[in-house]
Amino acid sequence: MPNKLISKNKKAGFLYELIESFTAGIVLTGSEIKSIREGKINFVDSYCTFIKNELYIRGLNISPYTHGGYANHEPVHDRKLLLNKTELKRILKKVKEKGFTIIPVQCFINESGKAKIEIAVSRGKKIFDKRETLKKKDNKRDSDRNAD
Repeated sequence: MPNKLISKNKKAGFLYELIESFTAGIVLTGSEIKSIREGKINFVDSYCTFIKNELYIRGLNISPYTHGGYANHEPVHDRKLLLNKTELKRILKKVKEKGFTIIPVQCFINESGKAKIEIAVSRGKKIFDKRETLKKKDNKRDSDRNAD
């Protein structure tokens, strides 16, 4: 069973220049994983930050599970990301440089059924970079139309 893409941060490629990406596990409760499997995850305004040398994701919205009852979770709270120490050190070293941040790029379910989040160390794009991205996208769309 290949990786099943659940959700993608569509604005990440437009707003940020993705430098280096990592795949991280995420600590979830039972109702959170059920909501993720239904595709009810939203990356708007989410980012990653270090708290006591551990990486957490902030602002990630996982909607409450429809059949959760009293044991449902809060939609937005800090969730711990699971990476090994060498990866954490590499990310921390990059983020300490000026202008770098960590953003979630996509969420998927791996072969063993566990939810994973792909995060990227990135730098914000300037306005002219965003225009360049739009031009490339339009040119690709036009060339695809002409090829058909």
